[in-house]
Amino acid sequence: MARRVGKVMSEKTYPTLASDDFARRFSMRSGRLMWLLGAGASASAGIPTAWDMIWEFKQQLYISQRRIAPKTVADLSNPTVRWQLQDFIASQEAFPEADSPEEYAALFEAVYPSEADRRTYIGAKVSGAKPSYGHVALATLMKAGHTKLIWTTNFDPLVADGCARVFGGTGNLTTVALDAPDLGRQTINDERWPAEIKLHGDFRSRRLKNTGDELRQQDAILRDLLVGTCARSGLVIAGYSGRDDSIMRALEEALEHVSPFPGGLFWLHRGEDDPSDRVRSFLTTAADMGVDGGLVRIENFDEALRDLVRLVPELDTNKLDEFASERSVVSSPPRITSNRDYPVIRLNGLEVKSLPTICRRVECDIGGHKEVSEAISAAGVDVLATRSAKGVLAFGTDSDVRAALSHVSIKEFDLHELETRRLRYDNQERGLLKQALSQALAKEHRLALKRRRNFDYFAPVDSTDHKWDDLERIVGSLSGTVPQGTDLTWREGIAARLEWADDKLWFAFEPRILIDGITDENRAAATDFSRERSVNRYNRQLNDLISFWGKLLAADGRELRALNVSTGVDAAFVLGT
Repeated sequence: MARRVGKVMSEKTYPTLASDDFARRFSMRSGRLMWLLGAGASASAGIPTAWDMIWEFKQQLYISQRRIAPKTVADLSNPTVRWQLQDFIASQEAFPEADSPEEYAALFEAVYPSEADRRTYIGAKVSGAKPSYGHVALATLMKAGHTKLIWTTNFDPLVADGCARVFGGTGNLTTVALDAPDLGRQTINDERWPAEIKLHGDFRSRRLKNTGDELRQQDAILRDLLVGTCARSGLVIAGYSGRDDSIMRALEEALEHVSPFPGGLFWLHRGEDDPSDRVRSFLTTAADMGVDGGLVRIENFDEALRDLVRLVPELDTNKLDEFASERSVVSSPPRITSNRDYPVIRLNGLEVKSLPTICRRVECDIGGHKEVSEAISAAGVDVLATRSAKGVLAFGTDSDVRAALSHVSIKEFDLHELETRRLRYDNQERGLLKQALSQALAKEHRLALKRRRNFDYFAPVDSTDHKWDDLERIVGSLSGTVPQGTDLTWREGIAARLEWADDKLWFAFEPRILIDGITDENRAAATDFSRERSVNRYNRQLNDLISFWGKLLAADGRELRALNVSTGVDAAFVLGT
């Protein structure tokens, strides 16, 4: 009797396996395991992932609708450019929120409403791509009978190209696309192995599935085939994030069978972060039903396949070895476990482990950030604020905030939620948090603070305080006058800003020589002095500098408060080491 599977996540933690454990299990049951490949499996072959294309779609919408020169937003790796694009997209209610499962499909359809144009776009993306080590290794397993059936959401021909190389021709692999779903049923019934079934179509197909309505209406025949085979075989999932609803619904429906995934269920996942809530729920439910397997953390698709072929000694790896000698295999470096005094690479970021979740929001008739700053200064109140499309966002007592804005008409006085997901962009909310954290650090450690657009600069207020003795032992004197007949003064300090990395917010800092009073006339002298003072700071001294500042700023994990107010809304932070 079939069992209905709920979507509510079990209290039980989803199961995980070490990569070597998975490799050993695979070697014993590989013939009973299918594969489901997503875009991540093609990333090392040079084909952009959905995340890459999402940013390109935002870029194209911005350029075409704002009618600006492409070079102004050409660098999609630049956080400022991404913030600019995301701010534009967020201003249009037609699009889903950033990182939502519907984002890719909605943007793709908005940029290219025509199916023919979408085929052309996908064709250009996969054109010229060559199979990676992982694809050739998978084809090697297919030739030896260790892998029979591959499901994929990808449009590219990389699996077929890998098979062509290993088999020496194109006739051995049966490829099923949306043009001929009945061929998929016939292939499985006749056990015409090896086979590849493209759930979202082939880039040459007339039926690509990559927009919202199309993804929601997954081809019924292929979907039923996937569900049915999951009741008879195990499944290895690689490079797939679980973004689109159609595939996840099929996998969840497979769990309704009495004994689903009899060969096991292994979800290969890159990185240290958790998978999505839906994936965790799916794996937890599978484990509760007794399905063997779980989440397997891997470096990347190529390395995962390399680990598998090592444990299948009867494989004919001549073609694979030949391929490996032609193309490099990219992998992450091993984690450093040495107990030496300093690491090979020193990181200069402190994780913001705790940060404010709300601030005050005031809707009123005022100009931009400059006008807000001037109003706070004129009122003489201790308020931190910025101007956004949602209104004036602020920290401070309610009376001080109202006093600063008393000259304008306040329409609404409310709270605003600071959601972590929005902090990945360098926007007004992150700027407000930078203001607050810098002020909290300056108060806690008696640091002089100078704010600039990109960095905030910190230096000791009183360099004779004994708390700076260790810093003085590292660098010598902590302040002085720049020679060469100038009136410039200098101080030891740091430049710092907030950065987003690894799905976390970080306080990143750099030791600097801070010089006051620079003009065009004395800039050269200031630059020469700064270079001469810091040029001989090699690894050990820089390591000691970062250690000193990192330990000081982290404040032993104490809560750092920007305003120390008991009413209104304050900003409190905790920094990691």
